[in-house]
Amino acid sequence: MTIPIEMTAIEIAKPGGPEVLRAIQRAVPRPADGEVLIRVDAAGVNRPDVLQRRGHYPPPPGASDIPGLEVAGTIVETGAATARWQVNDRVCALVAGGGYAEYCVAPAPQCLPIPENVDVVSAAAIPETFFTVWTNLFQRGALRAGERVLIHGGTSGIGTTAIQLAHVLGAIVYATARSDDKCAACRRLGATVAINYHDSDFVDAIRRETNGAGVDVILDIIGGDYFNRNIECLAINGRLVQIGLLGGSTTTLDLGRVMRRRLTITGSTLRIRTVGEKGALAHELETHVWPLLSAKRVAPVIDRTFLLTDAPAAHRRMEQGEHIGKLVLTVPRA
Repeated sequence: MTIPIEMTAIEIAKPGGPEVLRAIQRAVPRPADGEVLIRVDAAGVNRPDVLQRRGHYPPPPGASDIPGLEVAGTIVETGAATARWQVNDRVCALVAGGGYAEYCVAPAPQCLPIPENVDVVSAAAIPETFFTVWTNLFQRGALRAGERVLIHGGTSGIGTTAIQLAHVLGAIVYATARSDDKCAACRRLGATVAINYHDSDFVDAIRRETNGAGVDVILDIIGGDYFNRNIECLAINGRLVQIGLLGGSTTTLDLGRVMRRRLTITGSTLRIRTVGEKGALAHELETHVWPLLSAKRVAPVIDRTFLLTDAPAAHRRMEQGEHIGKLVLTVPRA
């Protein structure tokens, strides 16, 4: 396969609205030792991309300034020390940047084979959300079968993934969403109870639905004034896992409530972790989650696809908040 010198990529011209995303020509990157070059067929769009576009989430040192944290496609070149992967292997990959492009370099440990029975568009919607949900809900949150979990933002990419995995692995799922239609989507994915937060206070709803016991784990993307309301929802020995700050990063806390109820408060970000850490996560996903994807017991929910050059429209769709599941950019081939 001939690798071109240049490629189409989407850059952030300056911090701002979706209109600052523009298609340009860039040199095709080349893989270093431990990396592979992927000819991208599809790339997932995620909330961190929007934050990066606004100037609030810069790429870590050494990462591409091109947005995009997950891709799927075909390996066309390998660096040294990439024994598992060969040219023409079909993979999806978690990357620290560079996904909105025709070609993308990925660390070899962060690549996974596209699961059986999964198309390339769906594969591009897997890495960012499945890595995030697995490490936070099941590693940090230690969610177990039979426990109750509350998932905020149930129809986001994270939410639709978390609901499905929690449900199929035996947890009792509660979710919040912004409309009755979105609540219905949460229930179709496996939520026992879905709470329209525009019509109901989720604290009251959780107290009522659990007979006052509360939930064992909360996965939250909001932060801000949700923090203390989440604390009210937790059962004895409950765990709050913070993975987003859409509502702000500061709050106040009565530590006595944490101590009396033996609560655990934790959180994490994924992008800045080392290749080794992400590679270990990839191994766990391939072991525990890939069989579920291949058997279609869980599946990424695709809201809509856009051409790579229509990235501004994809960002507008995300900011409107009407989507259910993932938005994906596709790269047309001649």
